[in-house]
Amino acid sequence: MISTFSRYMTRKFLGSVGGTFLGTAGLVLIVDFVEQLRRVEDPTRAPTHLVALLTIYRVPAFIEIVLPFAVLVGAMLCFLGLSRKLELVVARAAGLSAWQFLSPAIVVALLLGVFAALVYNPVASDFRERGVRLESQLFGRNLSEQRTNFWLRQATPGGQAVINAASAMDRGQRLSGVSILVYDTDGHFKERIDADGAELGDGYWLLNRARVTPVGAEPVNHDTYRLATRLTAEQVRQSFVMPEQVSFWELPQFIELARRSGLPVARFELQYQLLLARPLLLVAMVLVAAAASLRFARLGGLGRTILGGVVAGFLLYVGSELAGNLGRSNLVPPVLAAWSPAFIGALMGFMVLLKQEDG
Repeated sequence: MISTFSRYMTRKFLGSVGGTFLGTAGLVLIVDFVEQLRRVEDPTRAPTHLVALLTIYRVPAFIEIVLPFAVLVGAMLCFLGLSRKLELVVARAAGLSAWQFLSPAIVVALLLGVFAALVYNPVASDFRERGVRLESQLFGRNLSEQRTNFWLRQATPGGQAVINAASAMDRGQRLSGVSILVYDTDGHFKERIDADGAELGDGYWLLNRARVTPVGAEPVNHDTYRLATRLTAEQVRQSFVMPEQVSFWELPQFIELARRSGLPVARFELQYQLLLARPLLLVAMVLVAAAASLRFARLGGLGRTILGGVVAGFLLYVGSELAGNLGRSNLVPPVLAAWSPAFIGALMGFMVLLKQEDG
């Protein structure tokens, strides 16, 4: 009986979550397609079929963000449907506890989290990169090769340097509007360098129209100025790329490369830990949905139940974003920032269910 009911629950849960996921994907697809059509200025350069292809490339990355909410809403719809049809009442009368008919949903959520991290994320990252290139082609802006307010830190035998550029091109190898703060090996401020532009060479940054201001001395102007660096083009690219553009399988390599180069690794470590914690986060969403939905539907208060589940999921999302911002700022360890919201959400859902079911 347990095996039969588990298979039934698995089908119901997968159907609800899959339907919610596909519905969300369709809505995002339509909205983004309309938005991209609105941006088209020259229909001959950006035909409709290429705009549709661009939308398809962009949607997986957006859907990855809302996947936990799809699981939350899908789980609530599944449990509320079973409750309205009195199927959960029959299951309880047959001797099944809440934990027994929740087990299939929890196992499926775990497997979905693993699939999302190991398979879906690399596909979404690849599609996102293709979308950026196609967007540059359609709208005439080299978005994949340019960023504004670019920051970079490098370690050298003589100390460290923090580089800020108003804009960066060629994957960070050409900078404009450059300001550099140079520190010695003891961490003491040494000098400031301002330049119109900079290009990465073999073991140095070549600065154009540079103004060097040492501590306690007058500024000195240079037509060209070389600042030593250990950074290679690949290492600068690593700092240029956003963590969301790197797939799960490439993140460990990026983290190790950044660590060896003296570059900040908090953003990439946080992204890696968030993907590792994805299964636990989806389980937390299932437990939150169960805590809000496993009551007898005939008792009323269905609207409050749904609202409570959505609010709880939203608070969990806000907590995840807050912890993520703290992790990106290196104020808390990335492991703690990534795992604590999922762990706390799962623990709270478990405690509420324990009180509801076992008193």
